[in-house]
Amino acid sequence: MNAPDRIRLNADGMAPEVARLQTNMPSPPRFTSLSEERLHRKQRLAAAFRIFGQWGLGEGAAGHITVRDPEHPETFWLNPFGVHFSRVKVSNLIRVDHAGNVVEGDHPVNRAAFAIHSRIHQARPDVVAAAHTHGVYGRAFSALGRPLAMISQDACAFYDDHVVYDDYGGVVLELDEGARIASALGSCKAAILRNHGLLTVGGSVDEAAWWYLSMERNCQVQLMAEAAAHGQPLRLVPEASCRQAYGVVGTPFAGWFSFNLLYDRLVAEAPGFLD
Repeated sequence: MNAPDRIRLNADGMAPEVARLQTNMPSPPRFTSLSEERLHRKQRLAAAFRIFGQWGLGEGAAGHITVRDPEHPETFWLNPFGVHFSRVKVSNLIRVDHAGNVVEGDHPVNRAAFAIHSRIHQARPDVVAAAHTHGVYGRAFSALGRPLAMISQDACAFYDDHVVYDDYGGVVLELDEGARIASALGSCKAAILRNHGLLTVGGSVDEAAWWYLSMERNCQVQLMAEAAAHGQPLRLVPEASCRQAYGVVGTPFAGWFSFNLLYDRLVAEAPGFLD
């Protein structure tokens, strides 16, 4: 079951009951041209890599975030292969098509990124961006082969909105593996890839990146809680409370808004990614 089946969202992806409680809230931008929207998406994409780098989510050359091009939605922008997350900027992003060809940019494409993301973008027209890296806690949690437990308010952002892909077949280089991941993801916004890590998607770079950061932290919290519990069962959030919390912290607006706090800080402290 995905979010629209459970809650009503306004045009900005915010639950109406939340919107009524807020005044003077920002809203996702509107664009007057495709070039303006493209630049915005590329700026958010470069920022997401810098933030992922700050959070220690880089693991060598592994990891990728993609965003559709607004004018050519059958192609997507992503990080140049072999460039550390902390060095990604607007000007060195590359654009690839669904055949894996680099159509803009001077760097090669990560084949795993192409295999996974091309199939997700093809299977999910609603997905504008997708994120996958090899975070420490996501990898550790993925070895358990089970979904997140609803043990906190933050975990409720993924209530009934994530899956476990339980079919690890080695490094993803083949398109059929990417297709199986996309099929397992279904209409959800996140997947735990067993023995591999995490994958998140969204209607913007902001959403996909925030869901990844949040899920990584939720994996960390659950691992810590289970270690502290010494085998005792954890206290779960009741179902009704999960649904209520999801309507506040699990909506597209919540993902967009949360990431923008990190984006604004990055612009103020290290705006070099905008080059």
